[in-house]
Amino acid sequence: MKRYLATVGSLIGPLCLIASAAIADTPIAFRTDADLDDKLPWFQLVKGEFPPAGSAHYFAGELTKVDHLERSFVLRVDRTDRQNRSHFDLPVAAKMLPFGSIYYHGAPASLADIPLGTHLHGLFYVKDPSDETKPLEIFHNRRSYEVDFNRCFRIEDDFSFRERQSQLWQVDEVNAEGKKLSVTLIEDGKAIGSPQSFDLTTTTRIWRGRSLASLDSLTPQEQIQFNITWATLYGPGRILEIWADEDSRKAASAYQKEKHQLYIRERGIPGWIDAVDNQERILTITFFAGVDWDLFGDVLEGDQAGVAVATESLLMFDPVNDRKRGPILNVMQVPVQPGSSGVQIQVKPDLLLEGFRPQRIVRVYPSRWPVVALPREEELFGR
Repeated sequence: MKRYLATVGSLIGPLCLIASAAIADTPIAFRTDADLDDKLPWFQLVKGEFPPAGSAHYFAGELTKVDHLERSFVLRVDRTDRQNRSHFDLPVAAKMLPFGSIYYHGAPASLADIPLGTHLHGLFYVKDPSDETKPLEIFHNRRSYEVDFNRCFRIEDDFSFRERQSQLWQVDEVNAEGKKLSVTLIEDGKAIGSPQSFDLTTTTRIWRGRSLASLDSLTPQEQIQFNITWATLYGPGRILEIWADEDSRKAASAYQKEKHQLYIRERGIPGWIDAVDNQERILTITFFAGVDWDLFGDVLEGDQAGVAVATESLLMFDPVNDRKRGPILNVMQVPVQPGSSGVQIQVKPDLLLEGFRPQRIVRVYPSRWPVVALPREEELFGR
């Protein structure tokens, strides 16, 4: 299995390039951030299918409200040159797609891990045409320009956003008295854009290694990473935390990774059912992306697994009692697509439940993971 995982991992990059090349050779029939042709519609998600690369819409904002159980949240959208002043600081309510990914401190996460007030970057899809939910409105029924993008494909903090793009901030000047930090964004050793001045507060935390450090420890030319709040309200934003060296960044990511792994082991790996062989009682399941790759090392061909029915928000009913167990017949590599891990299994549960249907969401427990009763609010049974 380890050899299989190594092979899959080595193929993910080339497969993504192949997928991108294929998409590039195909005429674009929808609007994208790279081609804002207002004569084209935004891409509309198809149930049971992963979206094409580059089809999501980007915007950023501050987390002001969250329901981590239903994987829904509200962002106060950043101010941009595209907006009129009358439409500054308006909210957008969104919900994570079943295959949507959440990242915090450079590692997979749940919404419960992200503090309110954290500035986030997101990729979104336009709402379902059948969605009749009234969008959020404030200030005399004003709606954000982004209000129709309420299905989230990925959400991540500044730390994760910059780390994913191999970007860091280079310290230009530290003004301890004026509580200002001037920095320039760096990528591949080169400056991107102009210097920016962020606000510091008495509660800004500075990490070196696994320890807190003082503001005096920051020096010009250092390359750092940080998370912000109050973005675009009074300038670029206020800095919440600073990771001043590579050791501190690795420590933050390692801790979040461990937290995520524990979360998934207690709740199962999410995915959806691609096919059901009713006569042979075989489910074909594709696992979603946004799960730490190391966890797939416990998904072993010939081993046993429990399969529990889940909702679009990944909540389950009563996994201790209603999951169905059976042997994993095959562990397969499938083409990597946005939202897909590229790992697919065939499992033969001892009983086919009503919820075991194509396009339905499930969570899978490899046999070596103990199944424990979740907190009552996380189970749908008895609600």
